[in-house]
Amino acid sequence: MKLELKGITKRFPGVVANDHVDLEIETGEILCLLGENGAGKSTLMNILYGLYSADEGEILIDGEVQHFAGPGDAIAAGIGMVHQHFMLVPVFTVAENVVLGVEPTTTGGVLDINEAREDVRQISNQYNLAVDPDAVIEDLPVGIQQRVEIIKVLFRDAEILVFDEPTAVLTPQEVDEFFKIIDKLKDDGKGIIFITHKLKEVLEVADRIAVLRRGAVVGSADPATATESGLAEMMVGRPVDLKVDKSEADPKDVVLSVKNLTVTNLFGGTAVDDVSFEVRRNEIVGIAGVQGNGQTELVEALTGLREIAAGTVIIKGEDHTNSTPRQIHDSGVAHVPEDRQRSGLVLGFSLTENFVLDSYYQKPFSDGIKMDWKRSRSEAERLIEEFDVRTPSSEIPASNLSGGNQQKVIVAREFGRQVDLVIASQPTRGIDVGSIEFIHERIIEERDAGAAVLIVSTELDEVMALSDRILVMFDGKVVAETKPSETTNTELGLYMAGAS
Repeated sequence: MKLELKGITKRFPGVVANDHVDLEIETGEILCLLGENGAGKSTLMNILYGLYSADEGEILIDGEVQHFAGPGDAIAAGIGMVHQHFMLVPVFTVAENVVLGVEPTTTGGVLDINEAREDVRQISNQYNLAVDPDAVIEDLPVGIQQRVEIIKVLFRDAEILVFDEPTAVLTPQEVDEFFKIIDKLKDDGKGIIFITHKLKEVLEVADRIAVLRRGAVVGSADPATATESGLAEMMVGRPVDLKVDKSEADPKDVVLSVKNLTVTNLFGGTAVDDVSFEVRRNEIVGIAGVQGNGQTELVEALTGLREIAAGTVIIKGEDHTNSTPRQIHDSGVAHVPEDRQRSGLVLGFSLTENFVLDSYYQKPFSDGIKMDWKRSRSEAERLIEEFDVRTPSSEIPASNLSGGNQQKVIVAREFGRQVDLVIASQPTRGIDVGSIEFIHERIIEERDAGAAVLIVSTELDEVMALSDRILVMFDGKVVAETKPSETTNTELGLYMAGAS
């Protein structure tokens, strides 16, 4: 099977998202698609999957023009997509999720669960996926849930599989297993489109590399001869420093003290279990762990977004256990949340409004009753310039920006004032190398200016590069403490998976 995209063009108001893009892939090969945030990768894949219609251009399969009115048409044509955020029903079993929407039935229209189980076993065995058909999704680790998504796609006879940031939440060991699965799919004649920001992964798995910038294909590369720095420059259009440059830490007084902290989840279970640690001025403490091991609840408890069941949180010597988010903000804490769209921005608000979202009630932006919009716009324009936010205006909605620029808006808002403590959760999730470089530099600047910094990230390379000390969380507990100079990614990965 040969898939071709010819002259694909998609325009939105004021933006050309895809500009006459030509791509092709055949079964039995892996094409890696690179590009910075806003380069047009997601739009292109949404067109391929039938979620958008192109303004110009054609999609061809084996030379025949295709017209996809929706994902169902794309699936019927042999195209499957494994999304970054899994599309699974947590309380259903693996078999129930796999056949959802195309259920095998017995006489009378009753679900034939035995046939569903057998179909899952057959696909699982064929591709060495090792998944139990009767396991409940919410009980499975992230790496196994991803395998379920792959089985779902294969069950629908996909010949071309699109993977969107497939390793974003996997441990190093799970990444290795995932690459073996990818190789098996390729060997069995499947075509793979692999979208990622991780340049090492591209060089490891790709047969061919295509690079998008500002909606157009700007080049291609052979992984046998390409380099990380060369790919990064092609993506961003300028040289990118891929190494984090920072001096040795010189920790001073304690800013954040967490003692015996216990936090429950939405279902009343223990999410954070008797956790204690400190963060000092002029140091960066990184928390590593697979998503779902209590990091989200920990950060929400520290920033006033979730009630603390037991223990204390001391900030600059004052007890802030169960303080409100405003009280914690006013004590000099900057918070970069893990989900920029749900917790960091109001997407329908203008950039100006988002920049003053946590300080609109204070001078100089208001007198507590009436907003000073002239002063607010002036501050927004200052931050846009200082933090290199790519936008035509401070008055456009935040929803119009790419993911990387949305993240810069949050970082600018939080770092644009004097702070004593930075709490940043997944600060560079899903953004390109240029934006990563910029945000890492600003985090180091905050440390060197005297702030205490707590970083929570599932990206081990990020934790290793930024941290002066590393804590590892598993099942709600801190199971290890170390320094980057005293450990390896492999060792951290074992701790993240529960090894002692």
